[in-house]
Amino acid sequence: MITASLVLYNTKEEDLTKVLKCSQQSIIERVFVIDNSPTDKLRDIAKRLSDKVEYVYGQGNIGYGGAHNVGLQKAKDCNATYHIVLNPDIYFEPNTISSIEFFMAGHNDVGLVLPKVIYPNGDLQYLCKLLPSPLDIFGRRLLPERMIKHRNDRFEMRQMGYDKVWNCPILSGCFMFLRMSDVEKTGGFDERFFMYFEDFDMMRRLHKVCKTVYYPKVTIVHNHAAEHHTNKALLKASIQSAIKYFNKWGWVIDLERYRVNKKAFDEINHISDN
Repeated sequence: MITASLVLYNTKEEDLTKVLKCSQQSIIERVFVIDNSPTDKLRDIAKRLSDKVEYVYGQGNIGYGGAHNVGLQKAKDCNATYHIVLNPDIYFEPNTISSIEFFMAGHNDVGLVLPKVIYPNGDLQYLCKLLPSPLDIFGRRLLPERMIKHRNDRFEMRQMGYDKVWNCPILSGCFMFLRMSDVEKTGGFDERFFMYFEDFDMMRRLHKVCKTVYYPKVTIVHNHAAEHHTNKALLKASIQSAIKYFNKWGWVIDLERYRVNKKAFDEINHISDN
C-alpha cells in the first residue's frame, strides 16, 4: 500500500488542485491532507478533488514536520509499505509513482527516493546536497555570490551532472518517497523544527540506516517560490531552524559530516570513472 501526506497552510487552490489530481490518477491509495490553516475553507475542495483524501483539521498550526508526523502515523496505522511526503506545489505524471515503487521494490536497501525535480519552465533544481556546514547555509545568505559560488556548487554536488542514480546525503523534502520500515527506525520528523531544516535533520538520520537515493529516471515539477528569500518572517524562521540544526549536530566540530561528505564524493568519483 502507498499513502501520501500533504500539509496545507493557506495553500493556493490552484496548487492543491494540481497535486490532488496527480495523486488521484496515480497508484497512491490514500492521501492524508493535514490542514494547519486558520480555517478549514480548503476542506470541500480537497474532498471534491479526490476520493482518496482523508482531511485532517483542528490540530492548529503544528508545523510542517509535526503535521507530516500525523500523516506518517496514519500510514503506519494502515500498514502502508511506502509513504510519500508531498509539498502542495508539486505535480507529476500518473506513472511517476509506479515507476518509483518498481525501483524501490527491487532495491530493499533504499529507504528514500527523490526523482529529478524541475521548475515549471523546465529548468533543473539542484536539490542534492552534502551535509551542510554553517558556511554552506549562512554564506548563501550573507556573502556576495562571487565569493560563495564555488562552495555552493560543491554543496549542491553540481559536478555529478544530476544524471546519475546515487546515494546522496541530503535530498529535498519537497517529495520524499519513503519506505515505512526505515522511517520507523528514525522516529519521523523532529518536531522541534517548526519550519525549515526538518527535512535535513530527518534525511541525515535516514541516511544512517538506509540509502537515500536520487533517481533522475523520472521527473516531477516543483513550482518553488523560495519565499524565505524575500519574506522577513520566513527568513527569520529559516535562520532559527538552521541554528537548531547546528546546535543539534555540531557547528565547527562534526566528524560525521566530514565522513559522510567524503564518502559521497568518493561514490560520485567512482560512478564517473565507470
